[in-house]
Amino acid sequence: MSKGLLSVVTGNTPAVRGEAVDRLLRLSTDAVVLAVSVHGRHEERPSVQRFLSGRDPRIESIAPKAATGSPAVILRQDLLSLRRTAGSGHVILALPENLDILPFLVELWRTRSGATSLGDHYAAAPVLVAVDPVPFMADIGCVHQAVRLWNGWGRTAPLTQAEAAARQVESADVLHVPAGEEAADNRYASGVASLAEQINGAAPLLDPSADERRIVHPLPADFGEQWLARLDPVVIPGFRRGTAHLTPAVRSVRWRARRPVHPQRLADALTTVMRGVVRSRGHLWLSSRPDAVVTWRSAGAHLELREAGRWLEPGDARAWQAVTPQRRTLASWFWHDCYGERRNEIVFTGVDLDEQAIRLALHEALLTGHELAQGRDTWAAVPDPLLG
Repeated sequence: MSKGLLSVVTGNTPAVRGEAVDRLLRLSTDAVVLAVSVHGRHEERPSVQRFLSGRDPRIESIAPKAATGSPAVILRQDLLSLRRTAGSGHVILALPENLDILPFLVELWRTRSGATSLGDHYAAAPVLVAVDPVPFMADIGCVHQAVRLWNGWGRTAPLTQAEAAARQVESADVLHVPAGEEAADNRYASGVASLAEQINGAAPLLDPSADERRIVHPLPADFGEQWLARLDPVVIPGFRRGTAHLTPAVRSVRWRARRPVHPQRLADALTTVMRGVVRSRGHLWLSSRPDAVVTWRSAGAHLELREAGRWLEPGDARAWQAVTPQRRTLASWFWHDCYGERRNEIVFTGVDLDEQAIRLALHEALLTGHELAQGRDTWAAVPDPLLG
């Protein structure tokens, strides 16, 4: 029996998520919709509500309502039941905004010991993320409110509302930003679409004039590896240098450097570097922590630096095997006889960014040739106001 097709849809509001589901149903009228909501407090297992709808009368025998436990485990069971009951049709999985989508999808498709693989029964269609412009702009600037998202196995550490909004956009394979009815609303939506396209440089915008059939065709066979690679701290997202929807003030800047960063000088440069930045992601080689990958992540006015593993070393076969194929490929591309894979790379996205000022401020934060010559022990002793 051929595989069914599984489309994943989410959005920052229930209304815009419903609009995206309706768009898919116009393309695939016989699809079954599995709509999900997840509720829970603190660390307890959440309540997972599921609602089925579709033309196939066979799904009435399943009729899931509510269960308590891991959302990924519960929904995997639902999807396998649908497969056994309704055959190789199209299922639209509509997920709520309080899920951390990429980690959730990685866990959903991961085969547990002794369990049936979801990949044996479904092919994944592009992940469609719908963005309601006004709530998105309110969320991307909100750094005073903490939220915790459900992933495949538990809840995330507290995140700002801005970080949660950015992560949702970055989980998309295709973006949908509905246009406004009035001219002013349409211009506003166009600006938000430009920003979303820059935050997720790999996801095209679902344009009414484009061929929409692409969103109901399977992703390439290595989609699982691609999802996992986007979670790797050293695999940096791409960005667009220009699109048909790009608002001139919205742009991205990529900075790369091959020397360690002096933490105090970086701290002094942040006022210049972060001016106008809405979202930034990357990693640092800090002189004070020469063996640690330090992730750089900002959303709105909140910047987080955090240790996220170790740099790969030449003789550590186990570490090389443990990372994603994309990480190994990047390490090979950027390998240096002295530094290994150590490097700095950050992508900044924002409004009216001064690329020259950003590059100059970050360049001046690098260790000088004289400081490099003093060696690692001297670098590590440098006072660190960022992670010290």
